[in-house]
Amino acid sequence: MANFPLDLVLIVVFALVQWRITRLLLAATSYRWIRPVLFLFAASVAVSYALTFPVVLARLHIPARIGGILGAGSLAYFLTVTVVLAIHSLLAWVRRLLHADVNPGRRRVLNAAGGALMAAPFAAVGYGALIQRTDFGVREVDIPLAGLPPDLDGLRILQLSDIHLSAFLSEAEFARAIDATLHLRPQLAVVTGDLISGHTDPLDACIRQLARLKADAGVFGCMGNHERYIRAEDYTARQAARFGIRFLRGEAQTLRFGNATLNLAGRDFESHLDRSRYLRGAERLIVPGATNLLLQHNPDVFPVAARQGYHLLLAGHTHGGQVTVEILDRSINPARFFTPYVYGLYRQGNAAAYVTRGIGTIGIPARIGARPEISLLRLRKV
Repeated sequence: MANFPLDLVLIVVFALVQWRITRLLLAATSYRWIRPVLFLFAASVAVSYALTFPVVLARLHIPARIGGILGAGSLAYFLTVTVVLAIHSLLAWVRRLLHADVNPGRRRVLNAAGGALMAAPFAAVGYGALIQRTDFGVREVDIPLAGLPPDLDGLRILQLSDIHLSAFLSEAEFARAIDATLHLRPQLAVVTGDLISGHTDPLDACIRQLARLKADAGVFGCMGNHERYIRAEDYTARQAARFGIRFLRGEAQTLRFGNATLNLAGRDFESHLDRSRYLRGAERLIVPGATNLLLQHNPDVFPVAARQGYHLLLAGHTHGGQVTVEILDRSINPARFFTPYVYGLYRQGNAAAYVTRGIGTIGIPARIGARPEISLLRLRKV
């Protein structure tokens, strides 16, 4: 989900946050040795943060696994201390506001509450990294579609997406997610991209685990942005085909269920930076009279897919925001910078789209408020 303006904003924000934290720490101590230590630390996290950009990894010839770990650590640090600094500033303002009116006992209570509040971001990130990151759950969703043939009513589709098998999701952990699908008895299984994160990630191991999926009509997929980033789209398609998994790359497969036809089409990842060309030519994959389902990693193509005549889009890419905070019944998360289609079921006219939260993580190796998801979708006749 590359976005240069957002990256630039984050660099500026994180630089200001680190400058402010360094100033506060210098003001809190008189030891002369602390100054070079703080500046050395700031430089190290800045370099580590630079490793979150693939172009930097390539230029410095740093192994993707090492760069990923360092980059993820720096990103987790920056996100956490940014929240902590915001809380610290708020508490300082409250203390100044109430200083004259609060007795010493209440001030101690306020200080204790402030300390607990400032510790909360560290606890949240720890929980998201150690617990919720691998808390795989099956989510069953009914998808009503107008005009759905009776023989497709109740069709069960298993969707996996954004696996990101890497340093932060082992094959054994992913195997647990596959194990959780084996009793679901789907009639069709689909994989909507991002099997891995970087060049050195175990793509073959991911495909080997996906080969364990069981579905009556088979397993199909589409490519994600990370397959494109590492130029592994052709390799992924070839290796998956050896295990009977077909990646649809600008092509479609018709599937018969009783007297009904499901036309399953797939396209390689299409970037939001080229949104004027979304799904160009994809209308030629539609089969008149069939129920047309499109696999595309990027959910932002949904309005175009609906206009072209697709009945259902299955997508991923957003991780459901990955780090999501609910405020006044509104979800606040990074994915909203990229698309309004962050997570769940969306409708436009007679068309529907389902965006799954997916399995793995990217950037910060934690999930907060966006549990990893195995999606079991049921088509329903309206």
